[in-house]
Amino acid sequence: MKQIKLRKGIYSSPLAFVCNMLMIYVWYMVCRLVFLWSNWENYAAGFDKLELNQLITGSLFFDTSAILYTNALYALLMLLPLHYKERKPWKRVAKWVFVVTNSLCLSLNLVDVVYFRYTSRRTTASVFQEFSHEGNILSIIGKEVVHHPFIVLLGIALIALLWILYIEPRAYRPQLRPRWKYYVVQVLSLGVFVPLCVAGMRGGFTTAVRPITLSNANQYVNQPAEAALVLNTPFSIIRTINKKSFEDPKYFSSQELDALYSPLHTPRKDQGEMQRKNVVVLILESFGQEFVGALNPQLDGGKYKGATPFLDSLIAVSTTYEQSFANGRKSIDGMPSVLSSIPMFVEPFFLTPASLNHLSGLAGELKKENYYTAFFHGAANGSMGFQAFAKSTGFKDYFGRTEFNEDKRFRGDEDFDGTWAIWDEPFLQYYATKMNEMREPFMTAVFTASSHAPFKVPEQYENQFPDEGPTVLHRCVKYSDMALRKFFAKARTMPWYKNTIFVLTADHTSLSSHAEYSTPVGLFRVPIIFFDPSGKMPAGRHPGIAKQIDIMPTILGYLRYPRPYIAFGNDLTQIAATDNYEVAYLNGVYIFVQGDEVLLFDGQKVTGLYDYKHDVMLQHNLVGKSPRQGGMERKLKAIIQSYMSRMISDQVTLPKQ
Repeated sequence: MKQIKLRKGIYSSPLAFVCNMLMIYVWYMVCRLVFLWSNWENYAAGFDKLELNQLITGSLFFDTSAILYTNALYALLMLLPLHYKERKPWKRVAKWVFVVTNSLCLSLNLVDVVYFRYTSRRTTASVFQEFSHEGNILSIIGKEVVHHPFIVLLGIALIALLWILYIEPRAYRPQLRPRWKYYVVQVLSLGVFVPLCVAGMRGGFTTAVRPITLSNANQYVNQPAEAALVLNTPFSIIRTINKKSFEDPKYFSSQELDALYSPLHTPRKDQGEMQRKNVVVLILESFGQEFVGALNPQLDGGKYKGATPFLDSLIAVSTTYEQSFANGRKSIDGMPSVLSSIPMFVEPFFLTPASLNHLSGLAGELKKENYYTAFFHGAANGSMGFQAFAKSTGFKDYFGRTEFNEDKRFRGDEDFDGTWAIWDEPFLQYYATKMNEMREPFMTAVFTASSHAPFKVPEQYENQFPDEGPTVLHRCVKYSDMALRKFFAKARTMPWYKNTIFVLTADHTSLSSHAEYSTPVGLFRVPIIFFDPSGKMPAGRHPGIAKQIDIMPTILGYLRYPRPYIAFGNDLTQIAATDNYEVAYLNGVYIFVQGDEVLLFDGQKVTGLYDYKHDVMLQHNLVGKSPRQGGMERKLKAIIQSYMSRMISDQVTLPKQ
């Protein structure tokens, strides 16, 4: 195909540069429209409340910044006042730089078309650390390509059009004419571009304007998840490279902070002797509350069945809470929240410098009381950084795919799912078997894996769990629920069972088919189940809120643990139902749920306050209208400051006595 070229002249290079940059703006907007179309179920309920002109304005701000950052080299190649750039080799290099750079950026935007449905946020620079331990990452990417042919074909088409529609300036030979005119035009073009470029990268001209960050997207939307519509993935990655995850906001003096909130837990004087029960924690991959029929009696006019018949039966004899939440949106958020009472603020804890702090958790604390501790995960050893975190928080032993394969009682890699890990059914059987060989008391945790992309079940269960249901994840959840039933059937026959307290929760939510599970509240709803086979823990659904970071202090409180420790959550057996809360972070906004209300806070000001129980879709902003707003804001600020200051100063555990 013939190359599109401008007329020969001294303005040819600057004009070609402008035209090509405008093409990138159009392509970014195409990616955004595809992103919206593919994730429409997440935006449908609140889209009519968004101001379209605000949405477009915000998008242009962030697209401008990303386009200028990523095309800086191309801009220099096109605008430098050198007559050598009029030669064909130079133009060829400029075209390749343009096409390769923007092909990568468009690909990143299209990847998030799919990845967003699992995280509810744009991908950031932490993704490179997140998957750095995955040796089979190319295989995983290959399978995702096969499962999303439309996105792949669209990407190929956009990249091909980058090449075809690229406008090349015609060669101009200043040596044959008065050079001064040529250089005046080129210098002026560069002189005009540089300040515009700096302003575009920063998001404004004045010195009072700080460089725009991800959190600025929230000023153009109503809810945190909608910020991803305004943002683009290249910007999100660029703006989080080498970014400090923790900064002490200094909202309060140390005395004020201690009066408002402290993560220090001390034993009660009247608590009595410690119960030396075993503790078993099951972290269930992607088991959002939406899948659990027993926790959704109101859905679909009371006809909703869910995908977890076994979990429903277990809930009937367990302790649960009216509202229960995760403290993050990824698997690497779930493990610190559940096992160490560390929520996800700003970036996943695993991926921050604070992961090298002195750490503890359920395993570390119970180890002090001579508990044996072990962590189980059926993926390749080292996957997701779980093994490193387990060791740093007090787990003595780690049992992964390697150990499973070495145990000749099981089938080894014949039970590998081909992508991530050992199938849940055989691995949970292995888990129960290994616990039967442990000395008591023990504390163990397992992280399941099968309820995850690429959404398969073992071949022998294809007919039992057909590919049906509101989402592709339903069949996987049904399979994992069956695996749980078989695990408990086996555990029930073992001598340690009656002396054990079981905790079941999800690492995070995932695919959703009901609009109420796509709000800032719904995105974090997970089951939290405490099951004591001895019957000593009262069964039933209790009023109030429970969250993942409450699990550690609740278990230690229930066992009457005799030592002080640090945990950012609360002991559910001690805190009043009206006082407990949920705290989370999404797209630059802190989410604080207490009572009937949810407060949204961007680190500087309250941006939203909703009665989430009566206004389920969060359509009516009550900022400035609720008497509880001030108290909620102060509590949230105290939690944030305590968390940040302790992470910075390495005070997440108490000094050794």
